[in-house]
Amino acid sequence: MAPTPGNSLRDKQILSIKKLLNLNQPLEPTNGDDSNGFQSASAPLLKDIPTWKILVFDELGRNVISPVLQVSDLRSMGVTLHVPIAANRQPIPDVDAIYLIEPNSKNLQQITNDLQKNLYNSASINFLSSVPRPLLEDFAAQTAAAGTSEKIAQIFDQYLNFIVPEPDLFSLGMQKEHTYWALNSAKTQDEELDRVIDRIVSGLFSVVVTLGVIPIIRCPRGAAAEMVATKLDRKLRDHILNSKDNLFSAHRAAASSTGTPKPLLVIMDRNIDLIPMLSHSWTYQSLCADVFGLSESNRITIESPVDSNNPAKGTNKKTYDLAADDFFWAKNSCLPFPQVAEDIDIELTKYKEEADALTKKTGVRDLDHFEQDSSASAQHLKAAVTLLPELRARKATLDMHMNILAAILGEIQSRQLDNYFQLEENVFKQTKAQVLDQIKTADKGKPEDYLRLFVIWYLSTEQDVTRQEWTQFEEALAAKGCDTTCLSYIKQVRATTKMTQLTTVNNPSSSSQQQSGSSDLFNRFSAISSRLTDRLKETGVPTGALSNNVASLLGGIKNFLPEDRDLTVTKITESLMDPSAASSSAIAKTEHYLYFDPRSANARGTMPQPSAMRAQGSGSALGGPGGLPGSSGPGQTASFGQRRQGFSEAIVFMVGGASTAEYSNLQEWAARTTTGDRAKRRVIYGGTELLNAGNFITEELERLGKEVS
Repeated sequence: MAPTPGNSLRDKQILSIKKLLNLNQPLEPTNGDDSNGFQSASAPLLKDIPTWKILVFDELGRNVISPVLQVSDLRSMGVTLHVPIAANRQPIPDVDAIYLIEPNSKNLQQITNDLQKNLYNSASINFLSSVPRPLLEDFAAQTAAAGTSEKIAQIFDQYLNFIVPEPDLFSLGMQKEHTYWALNSAKTQDEELDRVIDRIVSGLFSVVVTLGVIPIIRCPRGAAAEMVATKLDRKLRDHILNSKDNLFSAHRAAASSTGTPKPLLVIMDRNIDLIPMLSHSWTYQSLCADVFGLSESNRITIESPVDSNNPAKGTNKKTYDLAADDFFWAKNSCLPFPQVAEDIDIELTKYKEEADALTKKTGVRDLDHFEQDSSASAQHLKAAVTLLPELRARKATLDMHMNILAAILGEIQSRQLDNYFQLEENVFKQTKAQVLDQIKTADKGKPEDYLRLFVIWYLSTEQDVTRQEWTQFEEALAAKGCDTTCLSYIKQVRATTKMTQLTTVNNPSSSSQQQSGSSDLFNRFSAISSRLTDRLKETGVPTGALSNNVASLLGGIKNFLPEDRDLTVTKITESLMDPSAASSSAIAKTEHYLYFDPRSANARGTMPQPSAMRAQGSGSALGGPGGLPGSSGPGQTASFGQRRQGFSEAIVFMVGGASTAEYSNLQEWAARTTTGDRAKRRVIYGGTELLNAGNFITEELERLGKEVS
């Protein structure tokens, strides 16, 4: 279920960022079209304070801002220049600077150096997370020694150390920490383990603060998620008890007056289901992540040949930003690729009709010559001037997506991604001989594709694989150029994931209807292929032979749509949000999930540091693959009433990496189950980092495989 305008996690983060850009003064409410409902005009919002500002950020600060605000948005808030804190910067002594940084000694020393050099008139310092007291005291000593205290105008904790690429999708941006490896490796140092867990807790606390809610927390026993849940519960409890006017006071008063129910926070370990991290998904967003490495900043880079007939001429790279106001991406990112291809034709047809209507009214030849054509009648000029910017912006967006779709089509053809997706949809039905034959006979795809297919089958099948058969699979994969290093770890983790997987087809009897429906879609999809060819030519997409033969390419794509399948994460979320509708198997898996309510009067005691727990376990940093050695934590077992409590809103968080496939599946489930008189559901999904399959294999699984083998 889509969030209401102004109520999504992204809307609330944007509001927080705009407030800090307004020098932490309240924004003026507006009745305009801004989704967050607050003014972002270029006029000064403050009296006696300069309008123009410089924004200085570190790497995380840049990653937080780039998916949600464009340069034009920064300019509207008076930011004329934005620069990295590590860059060589020229003095601009008459302008105030806004710093958006992580609280660490390196950044604070750089701020002191800037102020000593008189780079800026004053500094408004905004920490992305709460600054530790010892670090703040060190900064105070630095400031006193340097004599720069008069130049520090403000210091604020902003609780913004998370990245929001989609309205209700977030990441803590922890790629460099390699959280899946860190939490499952026996080689992780104690200090690093403690730091990773504390960073996760800090990020989740910031998400909760930004949403303005104190959730009920549920998590499985004996895993890394339990440690995170316990420490987050203690952090929230301490904050509420130790400050009368705390970060949730205003929101709590508003919730009490409106009767807003408590949300649910479900914290799960990545090992609960590894398959979504490796699967070939069929949604637009997942294809962009798989094919182009869609970043958390919603930026993709497409590489295309300069001359398709002469590869020696090299390639061109073009970067696209999928901005927060991209209407086509907002509508289609979670939809299957065939539906997206159909919708681009509908949108382009709609644009062409509106553009034609406008040119007929004004008498100009086309929109590109509007400014040069003086024959337009005066009575239509005002309407045309109003509509023209919107039409051009829409056309630019559609042209961009035509380029992206054309590149995806090329990848589907060259790697047979549709074939891999179809195989993985029913991979559990494949025999050992069939999978081995698929690997040996496949003639298209990257080595990574063959490896992913095998691992997904191995984690899904109930069949035992003998040592001899395992060797045959390894040899077949190696012959295809695959790096099989990760397979040693996959063998070890299989037992854990088999106990937790719950992926099911919601209505197996509807298979024939699903096939019929997809065939109907593809009949229509093929019918528009000739028009898509024309669109490609109109927009000048440099796809070479592809633009001349779209029809034959589309005809080769499998005639299917994804089955109505709920992933393990979705089934678990359903069992906790709506127990009355959940399957008995899902409820059985979550029956013993721990229950935390940070607002309750009963304290939960203290929990040792993660490093102190490893002495009780063996193997990984936290016991078994992804797990703690036991349930010695302070969380309580939910009562029957608590287990059967329903929720309309939930935050689902994955420790060890998030998948766009799971995000799409959760959004589809929320929309599908919000029908008739049933309460509207909303699910926010996030993780320690967003990874595509290639990065998850090379950065996490292969490192663990080397340790195990």
